[in-house]
Amino acid sequence: MENYIHKVQYYETDRMGLVHHSNYIRWMEEARVYWLDKIGMGFDKLESMGISSPILSVNCKYKNGSTFGDSIEITTSVTKYNGVKITISYVMKKVGTDEMVATGDTELCFINLNTRKPIILKKENKELDEMMKKSLEESKIAEK
Repeated sequence: MENYIHKVQYYETDRMGLVHHSNYIRWMEEARVYWLDKIGMGFDKLESMGISSPILSVNCKYKNGSTFGDSIEITTSVTKYNGVKITISYVMKKVGTDEMVATGDTELCFINLNTRKPIILKKENKELDEMMKKSLEESKIAEK
């Protein structure tokens, strides 16, 4: 599990002064990129290995609004991994509080950049497969 902090920008708000709902999806991507960097598998490294990870689905549940100037702590955790697909969950809270603003998850797969076909990490990249398995186990332990 990793925590990423996003400071709400004015342009992310709507006419009511609340963060527009689409921004929470962007923040999940920011947190996912941050997590990948932290585990040593940033997008630049993945792409240099010929691997990409497109989104298959995204879900977001809105709990409380956030506004300009809020700092949002986004906790990422791997909730599913089977060697082909991975599901990453996100919990977004206002920093320093227990006030949850949103939760969500993204499901991704891994593909070969050249062929654009899905790959089985266990066969194609054992190092990345082990990192994903480790992240899943760490998330399970943190939930307890």
